[in-house]
Amino acid sequence: MEENFRLNILHRIVNAIVTPIKINEQELLVTSSIGIATYPNDGKTADELIKHADIAMYRAKELGKNNFQFFTQSMNEKAEKRLQIENLLRNAITKKELLLYYQPKVDLNSMQIVGMEALIRWNSKELGFVSPADFIALAEDTDLILPIGAWVLKTACKQVSAWKEAGYGDFLMSVNVSVRQFNRADFIETIQTTLDEAGLKASQLELEVTESILMKDIDLSSQTMRRLRSMGVKISIDDFGTGYSSLSYLKELPIDTLKIDKVFIDDIVASTDKAPIVETIIILAKNLGLNVVAEGVESLDQVNYLTERGCDQIQGYYFSKPESGELIEKKLIKANAKALKEPIHSNSALTA
Repeated sequence: MEENFRLNILHRIVNAIVTPIKINEQELLVTSSIGIATYPNDGKTADELIKHADIAMYRAKELGKNNFQFFTQSMNEKAEKRLQIENLLRNAITKKELLLYYQPKVDLNSMQIVGMEALIRWNSKELGFVSPADFIALAEDTDLILPIGAWVLKTACKQVSAWKEAGYGDFLMSVNVSVRQFNRADFIETIQTTLDEAGLKASQLELEVTESILMKDIDLSSQTMRRLRSMGVKISIDDFGTGYSSLSYLKELPIDTLKIDKVFIDDIVASTDKAPIVETIIILAKNLGLNVVAEGVESLDQVNYLTERGCDQIQGYYFSKPESGELIEKKLIKANAKALKEPIHSNSALTA
């Protein structure tokens, strides 16, 4: 009875807050996220109860907001792990624990490596190798993504410049950009300074952004991208097809490349529902004069399918998994601008 009474009150609070209100003929909608901690099970002091209620509130936000959550011990353990990772990540750059791995992009006509995507890795002295899935989102939720993103950009540009100096070719270096980086007032200046310091032409840098970044503020995104384009920097839409379904921005924004997400590539040969999506994206990109890159390519059948339908480039374990700059350099020495007659990795690499 008491439990039902509490739930009823919580539902009434949420519903009351979400009820639209009018101010100067403008209708406003406010949602709430509520965290609940109870005495004495969840804490015996005010500080403990507030701390645990706060943890429960953030769990409510994770579940889509406009709901309530009761504190559980598992939430506390998750929060403590997150705090530990955040504290260690703050010092990862100065302790030189961050690494960049590179995954080649292969042109389907020449079968040569024409580009690389820089992918961050973290080898923590305390935690060992930490999955990007466990720290990238955390970094994006805090200001940590700014120094980390700047380090990635600087390191990747210096690496591709060094490869060029060594005579391995003019590769296009692709770097992922977060929404916090992209929307900063000094973002363009940071890009230009990084290129100058690395001695790299702007045309050798490609920034990979997601649809969600663009749609945060379409006008600001357009201005930023046009300034980047005027510099010569290329823009790629990462994970295309998994975010917003609106296609109008493809005509409005200065985009160079669409990357087809791995989820669509996985079953293009055997599946009858995903194959048409991939083919449609390729046709759409071609009609708009855009380059097309398929990521997550792991089999010869996928390579053949994409080649037959006019895909420009592929990226995935069939040719190479992401590897350190040293190992990639050995592959470049071996290839040395020759056509790739065989995949860089044997089939055993597909499960690596």
